[in-house]
Amino acid sequence: MGAIIARVTQDAERDRDRLPGLRRIGIDEISYRRGQRYLIVVVDHDQGTPVWARPGRDEATLERFFDELGPERCRQSQQVSADAASWIANVIARRCPPAVRCMDPFHLVAWATTALDQVRCEVWNQARRAGQVRHASDLKGARWALWKNPQDLNCDQQAKLAWIQRTNRRLYRAYLLKEQLRKVFQQPFEDAVVLLHKWLAWAIRSRLTPFVEIARMMIDQMEAIEATLYLNLSNARVEAIKTRLRVIARRAYGFHTPGATIALAMLTCGAVRPTPPGRAA
Repeated sequence: MGAIIARVTQDAERDRDRLPGLRRIGIDEISYRRGQRYLIVVVDHDQGTPVWARPGRDEATLERFFDELGPERCRQSQQVSADAASWIANVIARRCPPAVRCMDPFHLVAWATTALDQVRCEVWNQARRAGQVRHASDLKGARWALWKNPQDLNCDQQAKLAWIQRTNRRLYRAYLLKEQLRKVFQQPFEDAVVLLHKWLAWAIRSRLTPFVEIARMMIDQMEAIEATLYLNLSNARVEAIKTRLRVIARRAYGFHTPGATIALAMLTCGAVRPTPPGRAA
């Protein structure tokens, strides 16, 4: 079955340009099988479809996309959204220097969520070592109350958050930092930039090591973050397509090669539209 799908996709793509008019693209990787098996996926923001995918997770693999795109179309690229991976940033800088790189807000908020959980684990370990068994148990069960957006909390989670506010100022400060960063990306550009710089100053002086570290990482990525705020470009469309690709990867579990999985993804989500037998093209 995998070979048939790959052949149909190859035949459908033979006489068409797979990379036409790309101006705004998103780049990300997705795990398609256990054992650190990854695909690099490139999505056309304007069409909302994946246009290219290959197995790998490094500069050499991504270089192949820009080889296929060609120097003329590389120069026409305007905006590229991605996470903070250096291998993506390096290739973008080399192959399409005119393009503006945008740092995906989802990954930035994910950094803050990870930092928040690190603080939660720290205060949980402190309570456990101090013999505060009940307190430690309550902290262990607080993850979802801290992770979820405030409007999505149920009554028990709201009560848990109020308890944290009363009993653990350090953890509650970490929660507020996470929430404030999320709000940065909901503001108009000028307000967002002001709020972002205030957030960075707050994080650095917070004395919460995980947040100090991500603040410094964000300062290194400031040009790409401000471009995101100005252009309002994120990898949200890419993440939506990745969700569909995970479903496709499960359907393609028995396929022997990643090429067949990619072919099924292009048939399902991409712009490949083969003509059924017996019908006019």
